[in-house]
Amino acid sequence: MEKNPITPEGHAKLRDELHNLKSVERPKIIQMIATAREHGDLSENAEYHAAREKQSFTEGRIKELEAKLALAEVIDPSKLSGAKVAFGATVVLSNATTGEETKYQILGADEADLTKGSISITSPLARSLLGKEVGDEVKVRMPGGDRTYEVLDVIYK
Repeated sequence: MEKNPITPEGHAKLRDELHNLKSVERPKIIQMIATAREHGDLSENAEYHAAREKQSFTEGRIKELEAKLALAEVIDPSKLSGAKVAFGATVVLSNATTGEETKYQILGADEADLTKGSISITSPLARSLLGKEVGDEVKVRMPGGDRTYEVLDVIYK
């Protein structure tokens, strides 16, 4: 299996979510199931079926988080440097057509949030940027059509 790059902050968030699911949510669901069983006939007991469904979802999420954490490769962008774009870099780009400047940080798939200015390392744009330097032009095939960007700056923070 392939390692999944993640920042220390992203790793901590996944660990905290896993801990919460195991130590808070799981016992709460077990109690909900026990309470629903006391109500009698399970075949027509909506509370019981809802609790079992929630249990199934929670157990699935726990397995998913454990797998992600097992494959996580923690990389601290603040300890990186260099002129080439790599995981953790914040890249300032200029759209060659419109001249519009944008800034993205390249993070792992579990941390990426376009509304916060971060993109997944597996996205078409990030894959095209990896290894590029200031002044390089990058052509990217995106769902909305091909775009060309110029790398204006590469920052590790």
